[in-house]
Formats: sequence, C-alpha cells, structure tokens
Amino acid sequence: MNKLLWVLQVLLAVLFVFSGVMKFVTPAEQLTAQSSLSVSFLRFIGVCEILGGLGLVLPWLLRIRPGLTPLAAALLVIIMVGAVVTTVPTMGAAAASIPLVVGLLTAFVAWGRWRLTPRPTAPRRQAEATQRAV
Repeated sequence: MNKLLWVLQVLLAVLFVFSGVMKFVTPAEQLTAQSSLSVSFLRFIGVCEILGGLGLVLPWLLRIRPGLTPLAAALLVIIMVGAVVTTVPTMGAAAASIPLVVGLLTAFVAWGRWRLTPRPTAPRRQAEATQRAV
C-alpha cells in the first residue's frame, strides 16, 4: 500500500505543480477565456496547487512534519471540488470527470496517509528509539 501511495503522491504532485505553473505562464486573456473566474483568483489557485503539490511529497519524504502530507492532500481535494463545481456549468459533466477523478485519487492519498501507513519518524528520533531499545 505504501508503494501505491508513493506513486500516487508523485504523479499528483507533478500534476498539481504543472497545473499551478501553467496558471502563471498563461496570458491573462487566455486564462479568463477558459473560466469566468478572475485572473487574480486563478493565480491564487495556482499558488495553492504548487504548494499543495510540494506538500504531497516533501514532508513525508524528508520526515519533517509528515502530518502536512495528508493535510495538503485534503486541502487539494477542496480545490478539486471547486474545479468540478465550476467545470460542470461551463464545459459539461464529461469534462468535469477529470477533476473528479483527480480529487478522488487525492482523497485516497489523504486517507491512506492519515489512516493506513504509519508516520515516518525523523532520523534523529529513530536513532534515539533504537538506542533506547538496546
């Protein structure tokens, strides 16, 4: 299960970071042509996606505040709910299936890291625990 969660985390992180960066490099006219939302709000969502994408991988990988990984995933689920809600009226239900699936996969990562896998311990704490056990 841990390997599956890692694969999903990395793939979702790449997807969210790419999506967030695209919200910055896309000209404002093209960005607002695709959505009724303002440019500044879309760029704010881009920042959230970049930070969330990094949060899916880095805390768990570096073992620094690993509880931030499921939190980042849960907050990205909220963004995906908003994406589904805004996509249905403008592009239809078929187009909304993509953010729906991404949101479900992100929710699985959040649940998996909260409930299924034990939190990694910091290397120093791990060494201290090993010394106490000996």
